[in-house]
Amino acid sequence: MTSTEIMTDEKWRAIVENDATYNNQFFYAVKTTGIFCKPSCKSRVPKKENVRIFQNAEEALSANFRPCKRCKPTNERLPDNEWITIIIEYIDKNYPDKLSLETLAEISHGSPYHLQRTFKKITGMTPVEYIHQVRINTAKKYLLQSDRAVSDIAKMVGISNTPYFITLFKKMMGTTPAHFRQLHESEGIK
Repeated sequence: MTSTEIMTDEKWRAIVENDATYNNQFFYAVKTTGIFCKPSCKSRVPKKENVRIFQNAEEALSANFRPCKRCKPTNERLPDNEWITIIIEYIDKNYPDKLSLETLAEISHGSPYHLQRTFKKITGMTPVEYIHQVRINTAKKYLLQSDRAVSDIAKMVGISNTPYFITLFKKMMGTTPAHFRQLHESEGIK
């Protein structure tokens, strides 16, 4: 049974100011990311209403929060495979959003450089290449299952610049989105 502590003004100030003197006095978890940190963590300040306070790391762990990669509240590193799996899940759910290496590093509590290197080591591609793959695979489904305009599909998958979308699609698929749709429509008629 975990006991969530009360968020006091003093604890909130310690989180906002990354005050290391409060480390090991309490830990905070962010409901939206599922991650918990030391008060001194340099990650972006969360919304106050999304924060839960725990007396120790064990309570946060038993409430199913994961330790932050940046501040290592359990003094252990999350295995790289687990860390990258979390990032992949985030990309898969949020691919239509503006996603940059910095954004992914921020939400996963790591550095952009370490994230880039580790992601490539584990998946064989960079985070940006993976985002492109997810977006183009989703675009292919939309092209085949709807009659939406190419520009609408580009926006739906998170690429607001239609010429860039067409260029990226052609680079990855060897054909333009419109030609891809035509090829598969003619296959369906046979």
